[in-house]
Order: sequence, then C-alpha cells, then structure tokens
Amino acid sequence: MSDKIKFEIEFVIQSSPQLLYQYISTPSGLSEWYADNVNSRGEIFTFIWDDSEERAKMLKRKSDEFVKFAWEENDDDSFFEMRIIVDEITKDVSLFIIDFAEEDEVDEAKMLWSNQISDLKQVLGSK
Repeated sequence: MSDKIKFEIEFVIQSSPQLLYQYISTPSGLSEWYADNVNSRGEIFTFIWDDSEERAKMLKRKSDEFVKFAWEENDDDSFFEMRIIVDEITKDVSLFIIDFAEEDEVDEAKMLWSNQISDLKQVLGSK
C-alpha cells in the first residue's frame, strides 16, 4: 500500500451555511452535484456514477458545519471531509475540502473537486 497525501482546497460559495449543508450531507443533495445518484442506509452512503458504485461511511457530521466520509474499500486512514467556514468579519461562506490522493494523482483529484464544486455552485445559483 502506498501512502496517500492529504490535500486541502477551499472554494468560496455564495450560499447560506444551512442550505449548503443540505447539499453536502443528504443523499438528495449530494446527487444534485457530487454523483449521479446517492442512496443511504443509516451511516452508509452509496455513490453511483454511470456504471460504478462506491460506498462510504459517514464518520462524523455537525449540522451546518461539516461532514466526514471514509470510502469502504480503503485500507488506510484516509477520508474526505467537507467543512463549511463562515468568515466572522465578511460573513463570506467557503467550502473547505480535505481529501487524500496518491502522490501522482493530487492534481487530478483537485481538478475533479473543482469540477464538482462548479456543479454545486450552479445548483445553488452561486457564482
């Protein structure tokens, strides 16, 4: 097993934290932008893209703040987290992503997140 590298990226999103949280924490919200379809049974979420299906366990969540998932097939401690940050002064809302990827796939993973967040912004009507 090769070690994955942790990376973090931040996206400014014009949305209320409450609305944004619905899109990052619920199967219906996630299927609007993250995957073609998302189902859940308790803490296990099934993400479906075209012909592939992956399962992740929701490890933690805090309403209007963050969700943390781990892919079931991972044999390491990697996870992905989506955290909502509100700037105390400007009240700007950001979505802070923490994820892991193989060293030679970090740029590709960041690009994938950028594309998905672009879809999220479109769904939210954010710029």
